[in-house]
Amino acid sequence: MAAAAKHLTPVTLELGGKNPCYVDDDCDPQTVANRVAWFRYFNAGQTCVAPDYVLCSPETRERLLPALQNAIARFYGDDPQRSPNLGHIISQKHFKRLQGLLGCGRVAIGGQSDESERYIAPTVLVDVQETEPVMQEEIFGPILPLVSVRSLDEAIDFINRREKPLALYAFSNSSQVVQRVLAQTSSGGFCGNDGFMHMTLASLPFGGVGNSGMGRYHGKFSFDTFSHHRACLLRSPGMEKINDLRYPPYSLRNLRVLLVAMEERRCSCTLL
Repeated sequence: MAAAAKHLTPVTLELGGKNPCYVDDDCDPQTVANRVAWFRYFNAGQTCVAPDYVLCSPETRERLLPALQNAIARFYGDDPQRSPNLGHIISQKHFKRLQGLLGCGRVAIGGQSDESERYIAPTVLVDVQETEPVMQEEIFGPILPLVSVRSLDEAIDFINRREKPLALYAFSNSSQVVQRVLAQTSSGGFCGNDGFMHMTLASLPFGGVGNSGMGRYHGKFSFDTFSHHRACLLRSPGMEKINDLRYPPYSLRNLRVLLVAMEERRCSCTLL
């Protein structure tokens, strides 16, 4: 963006951030766990739209933990390190960074790591403090903190206190709850009751807002992003007498005629 600014070149920036995932008390924990585990541990969590933390009540957390354990075992087997379906960490640098995040809160599921293979097990953390590193930076790995909140209002306040994320997720059997999260928060994209499927649709724009980026692309949105929308008006060279209304000397009569014309045409009068 700094390089483009020197040439007044517009840019579209798709950045990242910490993507929240709210899980309502009114839900099926296994369905939620299946979907959350899939898109949290997809590519070993190394996607910019993965959920970075789950917000839920303590009661829902206790229902969600065994369901997540079941989903992880179903997807990756009893020994995820040997699973061909689980990715490994892209570099030694990021492995070390993620290994340090395993010390935050308390490990409820997983937590194992192997530096020789850059392997980190699908992990769930609980009792995480908002000030800990795992809640301060984008995780970009197979680690999922569960953060307890007492209500939907508290969850929305928690989300809105932080920078605007690239993606935001809400799970609930109640469409009103999902709609409320959508209406009272801001994010690059939103998906209710599923993972990052919104970004797979060419019919929907993909991009961030605020700290998570600017602009949008995918499908025709990409064409529009890299196009200049040029304003163009073609008028007839005749009927010049009508234009007398806009030329000096001005009079109250001409002004009244123009105002009436603008009102009738809803401010789209081309006489001006």
